[in-house]
Amino acid sequence: MTKETAIKLFDQKQIRSVWSEKDEKWYFSIVDVIAILTESLNPRKYWSVLKTRLKKEGSQLATNCSQLKLLSSDGKFYKTDVADTEQLLRLIQSIPSPKAEPFKIWLAQVGAERLDEMQDPEISIDRALEQYMKLGYSENWINQRLKSIEIRKELTDEWKKRGLKEGVQFATLTDIITQAWSEKTTKEYKVFKGLKKENLRDNMTNTELILNMLAEASTKDISTATNPKDFEDSKKVARQGGNVANVARLELEAKTGKKVVSALNAKDSLKSLPEVKKRVTKKGKDENE
Repeated sequence: MTKETAIKLFDQKQIRSVWSEKDEKWYFSIVDVIAILTESLNPRKYWSVLKTRLKKEGSQLATNCSQLKLLSSDGKFYKTDVADTEQLLRLIQSIPSPKAEPFKIWLAQVGAERLDEMQDPEISIDRALEQYMKLGYSENWINQRLKSIEIRKELTDEWKKRGLKEGVQFATLTDIITQAWSEKTTKEYKVFKGLKKENLRDNMTNTELILNMLAEASTKDISTATNPKDFEDSKKVARQGGNVANVARLELEAKTGKKVVSALNAKDSLKSLPEVKKRVTKKGKDENE
């Protein structure tokens, strides 16, 4: 199964998803769906109990659900129960929720949108732009974010050419690049910004995005020029690419006297609350101490 992982938004809440080119359909994280429909504090336990009940009732739904590796809040990929649209529609019938009907409509739209995007890739860019605008991001930031998606795609295409595997290997290389330029692992970076399941790039400032793009673009260019033979060689290239952006970061910090890696996240920057600024300032002082 060729996979394209994505984060889909329903009611501005995230659902991890995987597109299967072979089956031409989406697979969605069941736990993420349950979290939204039930607002349970422990959606994993809710799913465990529901799965047991469905099996006792003789339902094949729980048995037929697949497991695919999805990105977790710690930046790593773990096997997660997923369901396609048809399975989710049956699952919703077992979950009492006022959001059930709106969610069914959303599922139908997601499927239709993907088929449109396959015919015209520009549609996906337009939809991403619209989605970020709805969330309140500035036009300048959105332009940077869309460019970062393009650069990331070029890098992952380069990795695929080298025979590297999506999932653990891609995540490891990404972590190396991030740590090389920011001096933080992906997990440390997310903790610093107060993030859990949220996408790190969606919570970077303009400057952070630019340096991250420089790191990934440099990694791709170095890889193309040096032709790394295996995963170990690609790890060295990832460090080299990240170091290019690290040099730029250090020089910028020396000129401005300000740290580039910021505790500010998207929720903070969009709200601009006094207490948020106070928290960010405190974190910045802690980093400098």
